[in-house]
Amino acid sequence: MQYGFYFDSSRCTGCRTCEMACKDYKDLSVEFAYRHVYDCEGGEWKEQADGTFTQDCFAYHVSLSCQHCDDPACTKVCPTTAMHKDAETGLVSVDADKCIGCGYCHMACPYNAPKVDREKGHSVKCDGCADRVAQGKNPICVDACPLRALDFGPIDDIRKKYDGVDCVPPMPEASYTHPNIVLKECPAAKLAENEVGLVANPLEVM
Repeated sequence: MQYGFYFDSSRCTGCRTCEMACKDYKDLSVEFAYRHVYDCEGGEWKEQADGTFTQDCFAYHVSLSCQHCDDPACTKVCPTTAMHKDAETGLVSVDADKCIGCGYCHMACPYNAPKVDREKGHSVKCDGCADRVAQGKNPICVDACPLRALDFGPIDDIRKKYDGVDCVPPMPEASYTHPNIVLKECPAAKLAENEVGLVANPLEVM
């Protein structure tokens, strides 16, 4: 079985409750977050000949954590097999006892999911709240979302339950790692396909 996430960009208000719930549950320091909310914005105001203004401005949010990919880049570059994919759930996690903190996983992941915690001496990342999943519960980010923009479950069931796509800007092409996620685009997200948008909070999501 392979688990995965659903995210509805049309419902997300960018409140970051998912991110804060994860940080609290995992007892993360200020420097680390396993889930990030990207603020995507773009467009401009234009003055017309008659002195009026028109605009095509847009803004939307994308909440992302580890995608627990079918072909995860992080596991392919890990020299010790510390970064691994669980055979039963498909969730990707790191074995702290094997990890040497080389950072290859961080450099390889197109979703910026693994980070190296220098104090602990090994990589850290979202593991899909594997302990909660083993108890039949959702990851904490899913249950915390006040707008119910997140869902989680066996990815085959998620894909049957929801219509959606496997990437929206600013995500990379899904063909790179085949992420296990279904996303519902908000109307504004389609405008970013013309490369008119940008991530407005790059320092926050690094």
